[in-house]
Amino acid sequence: MKRILPFAALCIGFAFDFLFWKKPLGISWAIFLIFSILIGFSLLRAKKISPAGKNFFLFISIIFFSVMSFLRKEPLTTFLNIGLSIFSTIVLVMTYSSGLWSTFNLRDYGANLFQLVASMVVHPQDQSISAGFQPSSPKSTQKRKTCLSVFRGILLALPILFIFAVLLSSADLVFAQKLDSFFANFQLENIGEYLFRGSYILLIAYFFVGLIRHVMLRSQQDKRASLGDPLVKRFLGFTETSIVLGSVIALFSVFVVIQFQYLFFGQSNISLSGFTYSEYARRGFGELVAVAVFSLLLLQGLSAITKRETKQQKKIFSGLITGLVITVLVILVSAFQRLLLYESAYGFSQLRTYAHVFMLWLGILLAAVVIFEILERLRFVTNLALTVLIGFTATLNCMNVDAFIAHQNVKRAVQGEGLDVAYLASLTDDAIPGLVRIYSSTETSSAIRDEVGVALVCHIALKEMDNSQIKPWQSFHLSTWRADQAVAKIQKNLAGYHIREESWQLFVTTPNGLEYSCREPALFD
Repeated sequence: MKRILPFAALCIGFAFDFLFWKKPLGISWAIFLIFSILIGFSLLRAKKISPAGKNFFLFISIIFFSVMSFLRKEPLTTFLNIGLSIFSTIVLVMTYSSGLWSTFNLRDYGANLFQLVASMVVHPQDQSISAGFQPSSPKSTQKRKTCLSVFRGILLALPILFIFAVLLSSADLVFAQKLDSFFANFQLENIGEYLFRGSYILLIAYFFVGLIRHVMLRSQQDKRASLGDPLVKRFLGFTETSIVLGSVIALFSVFVVIQFQYLFFGQSNISLSGFTYSEYARRGFGELVAVAVFSLLLLQGLSAITKRETKQQKKIFSGLITGLVITVLVILVSAFQRLLLYESAYGFSQLRTYAHVFMLWLGILLAAVVIFEILERLRFVTNLALTVLIGFTATLNCMNVDAFIAHQNVKRAVQGEGLDVAYLASLTDDAIPGLVRIYSSTETSSAIRDEVGVALVCHIALKEMDNSQIKPWQSFHLSTWRADQAVAKIQKNLAGYHIREESWQLFVTTPNGLEYSCREPALFD
C-alpha cells in the first residue's frame, strides 16, 4: 500500500490535468470522478476495507449526477449535478465503512467534514499509517541504492540520446519537425504554466492520499460525531417558545387575511398596486424564500432548545409547529399562483422554471417537517432537506429545463401569444432537438415554423461565434452531439434563412422576408 498509494494518487492528479486543463467541461467530469472512486475502492479493497451496504445509495447518486453533467447543459442543472456528485463523494468518504450518514444531523455533517479536512492535511505525512513501514530496514536501503542506479543511468543516457536525435533529425525532415514540436512545449515562457500545473497535480495527489488514509483509520473507529446527544441542553422554557411561535403564527395569519385580495386576486390588482408583472412575481418569490427559510430555521432551532417535559407540552408544541407550517404553505400557494399568472403573461424562462419546480419541492419539505415533528424526528431535518435538494435536481434533469421552456413557449405561440425568438435562440443545446422536431412537424403552422427556424439559425450562428476551435474529446457533451445531429437533418431547409451582422448584432431574414434580431433584449427573470 505504501508504494501503490502515492503512485495511484499521482495518477489521479495527472488524470485531472489531462481531462480539464484548458478544456471545456464535458464527459471529463464523469470520467474523473468515477475513475477516482474506482481507484479508491480498489485500494481499500486491497486492505480488506469494504463499504457499508447503505452507501450503495451514495454510489448511485454519484454515478447519476456525474453522468447527467454531460447529458444536460442548462447552467443551474449542471451546477447542481456537479455539486451533488461532489457532496455525495464527500459523504461516502466520511462514512465509508459505517454508512451512518442516514442518521446524521447538521452537527454530524459539520464534525465529520472537519475531521475529513484535517485528515487531508495531516494524514498524507503520517508514515505510521502505512502498515509495516520501516525506514531503516535493509530492504529500504536496497531500494535507495536501486533508485540511485536508475538516476545515474538516466544521466548517462541523456547525452547519448541527444546525439542520436540530432543525427536522426538531419536525416529526416518529418522527424525533425516532430522533434521541434515536442521541444517547443519546454520553452522558457512555459515554465510558469508547468509549475502551476505541477503544483495542483501534487496537491490533488496529496489530498487523495489523505482521503484514503482517513477511510483506513475510520474503518477501525467509525463513529458518528453525535449519536443522539444534543448540541446543547434544552434550556428555553415551553412558555417562552409558545409565545414566540404563537406570535409568528398570528403575524403570518394577519398578513394572509389583510393581503388576501393581493395574494389570491393579484391579476386584478397589479395596476392598482403599481407593480409590473415582473416586479409582482419577483416580490412574491422573494417573500416565499425569506419566509420559508426563516421558518424552517426557527422550527429547527426551537425544537433543539425548547423544554417539553410533559405529553401535553409535546402535543401543543407540535400543534404550534403545524400551525406555523400551514400559514407558510398558504403563502407558498399564493406565490405559486402569482408565478402561474406571470408565466401565462410572458411564458417560461429558466428562472421561472426553477422557481416553479422549487416551490413544489419546498411544499413537500414543509409538509414533511410537520410529519417529522409529530414523529419526534425533527433532528433529521438536515437529511430531509438534502433529500429535497436531490429531488429538485433530479426533477430538473428529468424534465430537461431548456427543452421544456422551448416546448411551452411554442405552445403559447400556437395559442396566439407572442414568441420571444431571441430568448429561444439563447437556450442551450438541450432545447435544440425539440425545436427541430417542432420545425419539421407537418402540424406546425408556417408562421411559427419561420420563427422557430430563426431561433435555430440564431442559435447555430451564436454557437459558431463561441466555438472557434475544435474541442478535444474530453469536452464531448452528449447534449451538444444530439443538437448537432438534429440540426444536420434540417440543414438544407435552413438554407433559405439569411443572416447578417451589423453593429455587433445578428439579424436573420426568413424565406418570407421577415427580419428578426438574434440578440434582442429578452426577459430572463
